[in-house]
Amino acid sequence: MPPSSASPKRSKGPMLPTATYRIQLRNGVDFDAVAREIPRLSALGISHLYLSPVQTATPGSAHGYDITDPSEIDPVLGGRPALGRLSQAAQAEGMGLILDIVPNHTAFHLSNPWLQDVLRHGPASRYATHFDIDWSAGRLILPFLPEPFETMLDRGDITTITTPHGPALRARDLTIPLAPDSDAGTGTAQELAALHEAQHWRLTHWVLERDGVTHRRFFNITGLIGMRVEDPAVFDDTHALILDLADKGLIHGLRIDHIDGLADPAAYLARLRARIGTLPLWVEKILTRDEALPDWPVDGTTGYEATRQITRLLLSSDGLTRLTGRWRDDTGTTAPFPDLLSDARLDILRYELAAELLALIDLARPIRDGDPQLETGDESLREAIRALLLHFPRYRSYLDDGPPSAGDLRLIQTTADSAARTLRDDRTLRRLTQALTLPATPAETRFRTRFQQVTGALAAKSLEDTLMFRYSPNLALCEVGIDPDEPPLDAAAFAAWASDRAARWPLSLTLTSSHDTKRAEDARARLIAASHRPGDMLSLMADLPDTFAALPPASRWYIAQSWLAIAAAPERPDHPSLPERLARHIEKALREAKQVTWPTHPDPAAEAPALAAARHLADTWRIPPEAARHLIRLGEEISLAQLALKLFLPGIPDIYQGCETASFHLTDPDNRLPVDFEALTRPQPKSTLSAAKLDLTRSLLSFRRRIAAETPLAGPVTAHPDAGILLSTPTARGTLWLHIAIGATADKGEGPPLWPPNPGHGPVCLRHHED
Repeated sequence: MPPSSASPKRSKGPMLPTATYRIQLRNGVDFDAVAREIPRLSALGISHLYLSPVQTATPGSAHGYDITDPSEIDPVLGGRPALGRLSQAAQAEGMGLILDIVPNHTAFHLSNPWLQDVLRHGPASRYATHFDIDWSAGRLILPFLPEPFETMLDRGDITTITTPHGPALRARDLTIPLAPDSDAGTGTAQELAALHEAQHWRLTHWVLERDGVTHRRFFNITGLIGMRVEDPAVFDDTHALILDLADKGLIHGLRIDHIDGLADPAAYLARLRARIGTLPLWVEKILTRDEALPDWPVDGTTGYEATRQITRLLLSSDGLTRLTGRWRDDTGTTAPFPDLLSDARLDILRYELAAELLALIDLARPIRDGDPQLETGDESLREAIRALLLHFPRYRSYLDDGPPSAGDLRLIQTTADSAARTLRDDRTLRRLTQALTLPATPAETRFRTRFQQVTGALAAKSLEDTLMFRYSPNLALCEVGIDPDEPPLDAAAFAAWASDRAARWPLSLTLTSSHDTKRAEDARARLIAASHRPGDMLSLMADLPDTFAALPPASRWYIAQSWLAIAAAPERPDHPSLPERLARHIEKALREAKQVTWPTHPDPAAEAPALAAARHLADTWRIPPEAARHLIRLGEEISLAQLALKLFLPGIPDIYQGCETASFHLTDPDNRLPVDFEALTRPQPKSTLSAAKLDLTRSLLSFRRRIAAETPLAGPVTAHPDAGILLSTPTARGTLWLHIAIGATADKGEGPPLWPPNPGHGPVCLRHHED
């Protein structure tokens, strides 16, 4: 919670949300379009609209996380006037606005005005230290070219021009600012080469991004450049607009994107909290296994750990064991999951994060060279750093200028001990471990900072963006925030987790779908259903069309489950057809798996058989086989159980756009397709999942608004034995009960029913017993 030293700055809107609704701006959705949804969302029970980034982004941006100008509200969305109108309309309905902000990076793009200034003036630019650039490595690398610079120069593709802002170099459709004293009249190839050599930057072939960039990236995305918000001046410049919106009462909460990318998350959050006072604040933070959120001045996380625990609770242990055994038999996979993850991590370090590994080696050299007891070469540095990264079990540690926490010390020491066992000589590793835990020089502090920033990128790229597309016994577990080898939870363990979370972070968000989840919540529910009816899933596998015969077994499993996740979903004229959606997803999945084709080096010939099989399956099974119909029906029950858990739990339920009704999407860009908001205003057909979800959502959000507006549900959660999943939690006026009976009838609990009004006809029963 906010430190006592913070001066309270309360916004004019509601301070404590009771339910948030996430909206992806852009792609035809601007502020005025969102404003038109306010009456409907207010009637649904939403207290706060939760918007994707609003600052000016690259031209044509589909998501807004590639910000080019932190000081401007994007004119594409309507600019500041339209944001003001939206805020006023929301507050008139008693609602607030939550903004998603991106302190870690901006776009490494020629439309970024601060970057343009750096390209023109180099280290002398006012913004040179705003960006995380290694100027000691020489000129800033711009890996923007489709071919090497010399090749394009010889062909005549490099010229100079004069722009209103000064001289510039043209490379086909690129216009790069030149230093102010550059001669724009230069014409010969030799003169152009010399002009290029004289700049603060160096244009190169795009392939150099793998291991030659000189700026800190977001993960391996060269087009996003790290910002040094640990510098107070940079913090002030990047946050001035957002803080002004907060001061004027136009926004009522903030979500911090990728907190683990920052040099010092704790210091950043303390500075932000001191500036915004009691404004609600959440961080996007992936917590692994038993990891606890650090004691930061925030209101909680965005809720991926809730997705993880809800999924584990709803899975069947016996069915999951059966599916995993069959998948291993079919694919010939004998290695334990941790070994598979180590292989993926090594792949990522060799290729996607090669530049980051080389940067760490550069930062480690002064540590080695300053130690007379350590006479080793660069290969010793490489193997020591690589071993530490490969064995690091979380997204990151949080070592800073203060005394190291006991938990972080244990984490680093355990990592070092595991890594040391893989080396012939661990002296270099032990010396670098000392630099991580007790840095004694500025060089050691710089190494520690960058190491902590890289571990999160490695964790995400190796697990979420690689192994989750290779390991597929049950794709419900291949989800952001989940370790696919974690066992299911029983009700008692779930209640213990929920109680602990409520005690520590009572205002954490609870999500089941987001713009980043691998599958929408109802698609995931069908995959959970496969663990309850593994025979039906195996029957589908046995009945796949002949086009699957030549595919590797892992591809057959992945495609069949992906089809099940979206099978028979309503199709819309403004969306790709279901066969095309499935094929596009399989193309992405194959590339992310990085085994026969890759995102940077796609192999269409290797992809073609799987894409053809996916399209054929979606066409052939437009009417799902009987086994699939069983799983789809059970999936609807699990969808309602999942939603009921989200609405029951202490914390703040977060609804992703369109998920108040049935939502069957795969990973982005599929889960960012336009939502037909107008259709959501019309009554849903009775006896459908959409109608049930909408009714359940409206009923429970109305209840929470009445009960929890002043006193949020804060736990504890109690599991009642011998009743399957029967949970209760106190409210300000009594006790809320939830009974879940998958494949059966739920009716247990105390007090009159909240939903459904006549229990005994479905898998969910919610009651409230008033004191």
